[in-house]
Amino acid sequence: QVQLVESGGGLVQSGTSLRLSCAPSGYIFNAYTMAWYRQAPGKERELVARISRDGATTYKESVKGRFTISRESHKQTVYLQMDSLKPEDTAVYYCYQGIKLTWNDKINDYWGQGTQVTVSA
Repeated sequence: QVQLVESGGGLVQSGTSLRLSCAPSGYIFNAYTMAWYRQAPGKERELVARISRDGATTYKESVKGRFTISRESHKQTVYLQMDSLKPEDTAVYYCYQGIKLTWNDKINDYWGQGTQVTVSA
């Protein structure tokens, strides 16, 4: 069964950077919309950034200018470059991909296991 594997989280100081990555664990036919969400303790999961198959991006207002989402389509990998991190960015970050496993499959939702990002003041 295909899973999304995330990497890159950790504990960092305010003002520094982290880069998250997410890729399928096995073969897929194609990936469509890719995104990063986050969930802080006691809060609902929220969209951080999204990128379409043609590269169009959207961002949560509070991360604009600091975070950059990108994708390598031939690797079906999505990245989140996070610069100028702030303590309020602390959360578990989840990647999302809309995936077809075969050419005649429908697009299904796949989620990563989550990676902790902690930003100290």
